[in-house]
Amino acid sequence: MKHRIIGESFPVLICEMDRGEKMITQRGGMSWRTANIEMSTNSTGGLVKGLKRTLAGNNFFLNHYTALSDGQEIAFGLSFPGEIKTFDVSGGKDIIAQKNAFIACTEHVDIDIFFNKKLGAGLFAGEGFILERFSGDGLVFIEIDGHTQEYDLKPGEKLVVDQGCLAAMEPTVTFNIEMVKGLKNIAFGGEGLFLGNLTGPGKIWLQTLPINGLSRVIGTGGKS
Repeated sequence: MKHRIIGESFPVLICEMDRGEKMITQRGGMSWRTANIEMSTNSTGGLVKGLKRTLAGNNFFLNHYTALSDGQEIAFGLSFPGEIKTFDVSGGKDIIAQKNAFIACTEHVDIDIFFNKKLGAGLFAGEGFILERFSGDGLVFIEIDGHTQEYDLKPGEKLVVDQGCLAAMEPTVTFNIEMVKGLKNIAFGGEGLFLGNLTGPGKIWLQTLPINGLSRVIGTGGKS
């Protein structure tokens, strides 16, 4: 399966498929396709897998698109201005990504959920508690809100982030949710009650325009 990503602020993923090749996406995830592609909708992995996906902000049912002849084309767009990032999870190179990051994947990629280790903090922190984990054999395409900034953390190296800024990370990175210290910081700092603490080793991908930040701006009628 060949693919290309075109566009800038509103990119689109275009996949060129030969007979028998398959792409999987969420409900409503397709932008356009050529005529000789068959669509089927199913729970993909059964009841348990479907329920797990809903916890990560995805759909219970996924759409499967199979090429019935060579040279077919299917396209997937973004739901928000940003970038499309491609990951090859073959050979045990799993990727953990933010909720709602999934755009599409090839047939043999497994989609699961990843729970943050600190359950107590996660119950209150909301975003960042439940993430998505992609494994198996093939390509997965995820949505990045805004611009992507990549870091390769050394063992023990730490980075503190707004939870919504974490787009993806390698499984070797430890991600904990910690409460902001100091009553004055909580009340007047504007950073919320919880922040994400990332500890290496491993790569992380941050996004510059998280939807939670945009929601705060809209809710207050502007920047504050």
